[in-house]
Amino acid sequence: MRNHSGVKMRVIAGSARRLLLKTMDGLDTRPTTDRIKETLFNMLQPSIPDCMFSGSGAIGIEALSRGASLAVLVENNPKAVECIRENLSRTKLEDRAVVMGNDVISSLRKLEGKNYVFDIIFMDPPYNKGWEQQVLTYLSGSPMADENTTIVIEAAKETDFGWLTAAGYDLIRSKEYKTNKHVFVAKGEKHE
Repeated sequence: MRNHSGVKMRVIAGSARRLLLKTMDGLDTRPTTDRIKETLFNMLQPSIPDCMFSGSGAIGIEALSRGASLAVLVENNPKAVECIRENLSRTKLEDRAVVMGNDVISSLRKLEGKNYVFDIIFMDPPYNKGWEQQVLTYLSGSPMADENTTIVIEAAKETDFGWLTAAGYDLIRSKEYKTNKHVFVAKGEKHE
């Protein structure tokens, strides 16, 4: 029940509150700490309707526990996918989740034409690999994200997002932590 740093992962609020989540050993995933998770969801509240997440699954499970009607969880690592499925079963949230075991671009292509319009898209790609720009470029032409979709990107603290405006996105907010940050963006000219 511990990740590589020995930290226990759990659901912090909602219907699955306090349930421990299984994590993968090693450095392939970076589970989000409870404090950062709480800060993130405080910024996303009051409602978390339909969501799309990628990463270890902990944020998607947290969203489901807090009342999201649907979460699509995208993860390319087969061991992480197995872990996500086990955690969904453990928290009894699997009926509102779709787990896709592909890379994010392949998953987005598979979701096209299924009438998904996500309220929140959370990305936690490997740091400093350029995935954020690839995904946002794809979503700029997709109806899965519209001007009301909040896109949250977890990235290394030093990641530069100076390209957002040219890609058709507005930077809504950025919250920095010790080594990483959450960047909130939206298509067009959505402002708080």
